[in-house]
Amino acid sequence: MTDTTQQQIFDLIAKQAKIDVATIKPESTLKDLGIASLEAIELIFDIEEHFNITFPDQQGANFDTDTTQSLVDAVQKALDDKAAAGEGSN
Repeated sequence: MTDTTQQQIFDLIAKQAKIDVATIKPESTLKDLGIASLEAIELIFDIEEHFNITFPDQQGANFDTDTTQSLVDAVQKALDDKAAAGEGSN
């Protein structure tokens, strides 16, 4: 049994923000959750490491307005792209 991608990301956000994971909603922005831009960068690294993915260069990612759901969507897209590319021949 595995957690959903969203749950794993919310857990990582909660750990970074030092908040209760139950307070995180899909429509919450990182700013709403008290995550400053430097912390958000660390969070992105944590997420990339956790899922073994690399986000394409965020074109003007806006931590004030991007929601946690948009982050989940970005991770899911990266995972889908990775699967589609057939990576795993390491």
